[in-house]
Amino acid sequence: MPDLTDQPPSAADAKSEASQTNDADEQSTQRPQPAEKRSLLSGIFPFLRARQASSLRKDLAEALSDKASTDAAFSPEERAMLHNILRLQEIRVEDVMIPRSDIEAIEITTTLGETLELFEQSGHSRMPVYSDTLDDPRGMIHIRDVLSHITRLARQKNGRRPAAPRRNGAAAPKSSAKVASKASKFDLSRIDLDKTIGELSLMRKVLFVPPSMQASNLMARMQASRIQMALVIDEYGGTDGLVSLEDIVEMVVGDIEDEHDDEEVMIAQEADGVFIVDARADLEELAEKIGPSFVVGEHGEDVDTVGGLIFSVLGRIPIRGEVVQAVTDYEFHVLEADPRRIRKVRIVPLRTAERRRRLIRPVKAESEDIVAEG
Repeated sequence: MPDLTDQPPSAADAKSEASQTNDADEQSTQRPQPAEKRSLLSGIFPFLRARQASSLRKDLAEALSDKASTDAAFSPEERAMLHNILRLQEIRVEDVMIPRSDIEAIEITTTLGETLELFEQSGHSRMPVYSDTLDDPRGMIHIRDVLSHITRLARQKNGRRPAAPRRNGAAAPKSSAKVASKASKFDLSRIDLDKTIGELSLMRKVLFVPPSMQASNLMARMQASRIQMALVIDEYGGTDGLVSLEDIVEMVVGDIEDEHDDEEVMIAQEADGVFIVDARADLEELAEKIGPSFVVGEHGEDVDTVGGLIFSVLGRIPIRGEVVQAVTDYEFHVLEADPRRIRKVRIVPLRTAERRRRLIRPVKAESEDIVAEG
């Protein structure tokens, strides 16, 4: 019998062997990567391994509410801003707007001279314009447009410039001539201060929005239209309030003040040891004025203001009229607040508050007895 072990493989056998080799190569290319490579991304971003159903917004809100876990990562100011950003989608235009009663506006028949006075008194750069009442708004006027109008009319284009002044028959120095030359470019006598805003056509458009609109949506609309003032219109077409881009930004970063804002009294003392305090007042300064009995304690370790102290105690913005005992032996009565910040607080010693409540109770009881007898 012939020995078949040394015979070369047939063509069919070679083809079969090559096919098996190719299949093995393909399987090797499709083989899953080692576990170390698969977990590389999750190692860089550990939070990506969280449950898919978990909301990033909810997780961040829970993390911010856990003060111990965020003290090292964020300062109190950063925590407050992050908290405000998360709440931004809950804020409506009606929560931010300046109410109708506080709107400073210009009537369309106001003269140019009167308009300049109103801008000086208000300190605003923009003011809404109306006809007869605020329910008939016509637009807004910007102080830059007013100044541009005055400059354009006062500038002398083709007029002759007067000669430089002379001193005792001699020509004035070159520096004086240069100043006189610059001053001669403008002639303010050309300005008619008796013309009205309506006649000068200096008005710009304003946005009209409903009170239920989300503040974040209004901010996006303001950025897209490049209009930074909106009037809030109710269901009957009346003017409810006014919102500026600055009002919305302040919901996140807090109050924005410039060099034209008047400095307000932050701490005012009344009788019986009662203090009316701006929520932005410094805690150390307040403690110095009240005395050694005012001890802030652990809640004031990471905050600097009265408003920050109340927020640290409650974990939220209080409503107007709420009473908070943020410091031992003292009550904090919230006088002014809105959904985004605390504005003004009355600080009353606990003994004074209890004495006042005792005085109110008998009067209330006597009035009830009189009603019962009647």
